[in-house]
Amino acid sequence: MRLVFAGTPEAALPSLRTLLDSRHEVVAVLTRADAPSGRGRKLAPSPVKSLALEAGVPVLTPASLRDEEVQQQLRDLAPDAAPVVAYGNLVPPAALEIPRHGWVNLHFSLLPDWRGAAPAQRAVLAGQSETGMSVFRLEKGLDTGDVIATARTRIGEFETSGQLLERMSEDGAALLLQALDALEDGTARLTPQDHDAATHAAKLTPAEARIDWTRRAPEVGALIRGMSPQPGAWTLLEGARTKILGVEAVRPESADALPGPLAPGEIGATKRQVLVGTGTEPIAIETLAPAGRRPMRAADWARGAGLAPGTRFENQQDGDRA
Repeated sequence: MRLVFAGTPEAALPSLRTLLDSRHEVVAVLTRADAPSGRGRKLAPSPVKSLALEAGVPVLTPASLRDEEVQQQLRDLAPDAAPVVAYGNLVPPAALEIPRHGWVNLHFSLLPDWRGAAPAQRAVLAGQSETGMSVFRLEKGLDTGDVIATARTRIGEFETSGQLLERMSEDGAALLLQALDALEDGTARLTPQDHDAATHAAKLTPAEARIDWTRRAPEVGALIRGMSPQPGAWTLLEGARTKILGVEAVRPESADALPGPLAPGEIGATKRQVLVGTGTEPIAIETLAPAGRRPMRAADWARGAGLAPGTRFENQQDGDRA
């Protein structure tokens, strides 16, 4: 089939690579326009644009697909299908009708669960042990179209949403190709979603990434993992914002080394781990980023921080900093 691929971030690259190596022909790529990046804020192409140019595939970066001229460009390309992975632009009804087999989206949840911008993150935040991927046909509603293929995957006990997305983007590429092959072969089975069972995966915000150390340990751990790497769960230490980016299993020797129970937010540093008190048992911090510094191992940070006994991350909400 002739394909117009639509995608923007790193998570879309495995799918584009897979399609470029498939029996199908990627005749063009749709992606977001170049955006400021890095400390110098220089304009940089999206990861998908860079790969497409490297592969010699024409690239379109329209600000909107509502433009009639852009829609005519798509018609001229005569695509049979338009696979989509994290494109980031709305596809209006007029554009939806252009490909013969429609716009086929790889979504990182088991629809109708977690429709929206942050499906993998919301699954981790909810404390789920399992999620998956869905390939569905776009329609006017938000992630409401008929499902063509799904695949389940476990969420690791200490896996962050970033790690989960990286893994699912690789596995999802094969699922997307499977769905496109089935559409071409006429073997695809489209299953309507149960709209009454839908849940919404809203975009993550820094305000909701604030850690409440008085909550139960599993809830605190899920918040840290779900918010990592962006926007990053955060807390205050002596008034400065510290991001907590990963957790790990508490080692028995670390727990035994503590002089006593840790209050919520209280830091207990051992030789190999940094433990923090919660509303139940302590959790072990694997990675953090002190204010103005890059992420580092929590144990390395603690060795150089000179933490006094009883030092704790703040618990009270601070609206001015959220």
